[in-house]
Amino acid sequence: MSETTTNKPYPSSSPGLKPVKKTNPFRRFWKQIDVQLMVLPGILLVFVFSYIPMYGILTAFMDYDIFTAHRIFENPWVGFKHFKAFFDAPNFMTLIRNTIVISLLKFFIGFPAPIVLALMLNEVRHMVFKRVVQTITYLPHFMSWVIVGGLVMSLLSTDNGSVNILLKGIGAIEEPINFLSIKEYFWTILISTNVWKEVGFASIVYLAAIAGVDPNLYEAADIDGASKFKQIYLITIPTIMPVILIFMILAIGSLLNAGFEDILILAENPLLRPVSDVIDVYVYRIGLQNFKYSFAAAIGLFKAVISIMLLTIANYLARKAGSSLW
Repeated sequence: MSETTTNKPYPSSSPGLKPVKKTNPFRRFWKQIDVQLMVLPGILLVFVFSYIPMYGILTAFMDYDIFTAHRIFENPWVGFKHFKAFFDAPNFMTLIRNTIVISLLKFFIGFPAPIVLALMLNEVRHMVFKRVVQTITYLPHFMSWVIVGGLVMSLLSTDNGSVNILLKGIGAIEEPINFLSIKEYFWTILISTNVWKEVGFASIVYLAAIAGVDPNLYEAADIDGASKFKQIYLITIPTIMPVILIFMILAIGSLLNAGFEDILILAENPLLRPVSDVIDVYVYRIGLQNFKYSFAAAIGLFKAVISIMLLTIANYLARKAGSSLW
C-alpha cells in the first residue's frame, strides 16, 4: 500500500510542538535594557547632528541672509530660484563632468584596490612581514590631508623634488616639470594619492571577512589540485561577496562626493580649475566664502536627491544579486 503525504502544517496542538508565544515589545525592550542603553548615545548623536539640522533645507527655497534675518521664516521665499541659478551657471557642465569623472576614477580604481590588497595579504605566511606591510599601509589613513598634500607637493616640487630628481637622473627629462600646474597630470596625482592614503585602512574589513572563510574549503580545493588563483576566484571572493556588495552600494550612493579636502589642497593653482573644480569645492568657494547660503543649500539638496536615487538603484541591483542593505 502506498501512502500519500501532504504538505500540511502541523496544528499547534500536535504533540512535541509548542505554540509560538507573542512577546510584548515593551517587555522585550525592558529585558534588553542594558543593550538598548548602549545604543542610545548613537541614536541621540544621529538625531541631534543629522535630523534636527534638516530644517535648514528650507533655506534652499529662500533668499537667506544670516546678517539681517534672525529667524529662518523671516526670509522671503523664492521657490527654485537658486536651483535654476546653479543649472544656468556657465561652468555647470564642467562641474558635473569633473565630479562624475573623478568619482568614477576613485570608484573603479580605489574601490577594488583594498580588496586586492586584502587578498594578497591573506596569502602571506610570514607573519612579521605581513604585520609590517599592514602597519605601513594603514598609517597614511591617520594623517590629515594637509600633511599628505604637503608630502605630495614636496615630492613633485621643481626645487629638489624627489620625482624630478629621479626623472632627471635617468635622463627622462632635461628640465624639472611642475606637475601640479599641468592639467593632464592632475587626475592621476589625485587618484593615486587617494588610493595610497586609504587602501590599507579600507582593507581591514575585507581581511576580517576573509578570516571567516572556512579553512576546510581551502583544504578540499588543495586536495583537488586547485591553484591559489583558483582558490581565490572560486572560494574567497564568492564568500566575501556580500561584504563587497554592501560597500559597493555605499560607494555608488556617494558618487557625487568627488572630494573636498584633497582637491582643495592639491588644486591650489587656478590653472587646474578646469579639471579640478567639483561641486563640493564650488559650493565652498561660491556659496560659503561669498555668504550665499541659500545657493549652497540648493546645491547640497540637489546632490542629496541624486545620491538617494543612486543608492536606491544600487540597492535594488544588489538585491537581485543576493545581498542588499534593505
